[in-house]
Amino acid sequence: MSDSAFKKLTEIVDTLMSENGCPWDKVQTRESLKPYLVEEVYEALEALDGNNPEEIKDELGDLLYQILFHAKISENRGEFNIKDVVQSISEKMTRRHPHVFQEGNLETPDEVVTQWEEIKKQEKNNAHRKSVLDGVPKHLPGLLRAQKLQKKAAKQGFDWDEITAVFDKLDEEVAEFKEAVLSGKEADIEGELGDILFVLVNIAKFKKIDAEEALRMTNNKFIKRFQYIEEQVAKRGQELKDTPLEELEKYWQEAKQDKPPI
Repeated sequence: MSDSAFKKLTEIVDTLMSENGCPWDKVQTRESLKPYLVEEVYEALEALDGNNPEEIKDELGDLLYQILFHAKISENRGEFNIKDVVQSISEKMTRRHPHVFQEGNLETPDEVVTQWEEIKKQEKNNAHRKSVLDGVPKHLPGLLRAQKLQKKAAKQGFDWDEITAVFDKLDEEVAEFKEAVLSGKEADIEGELGDILFVLVNIAKFKKIDAEEALRMTNNKFIKRFQYIEEQVAKRGQELKDTPLEELEKYWQEAKQDKPPI
């Protein structure tokens, strides 16, 4: 990207948020833009899933615009501008990669992560943290937050040594969930289900699987298979809700094998 292309984009943001700019853009705040920032992140993830370069390019552009939008709001408040943002991240990346930009040699990704965390602890922005878990954002999706909490705890030695112990814990939590459901203890059911999900995240951690990504992939798989069922039911002039479950299950199995009937 040329400097002129980036400058043109910042000028577009300046114009839209100016006194004579867009009525919608110029009244936005940090709070009002939060949903759009989250939305753009997930749309970018969806584009990455599709592996379509044009869609990825488009969605990354939308995400970049949100960053510029927030930077402009801060500039108008006299706090910082987009140049400060770029300078800050440049300094951070250089500081956290001394093995690349200074002296040292790290051989594995795990060594890089360990060094990264140590450097992060020493930075002034993190000096106020009393717990190693304080740096995990509260607004992350549940599975992603659980995974980050567990990783940080594990680095301090709070973890099982073998995955078999985690499976034992899963069996224990499932039994407690069943007991809560069968006994009608409504107050306990939600908490016990949460415990099961938390242990499943720990299993994902052991296998180096991103739990949030795994569930996203399964959601997409479910959508694809369910849409196949809808198509088959529609071809037969039926309504989904009036179709016997046995027939729906047959279509589901066809969708799983990705071999539609002739």
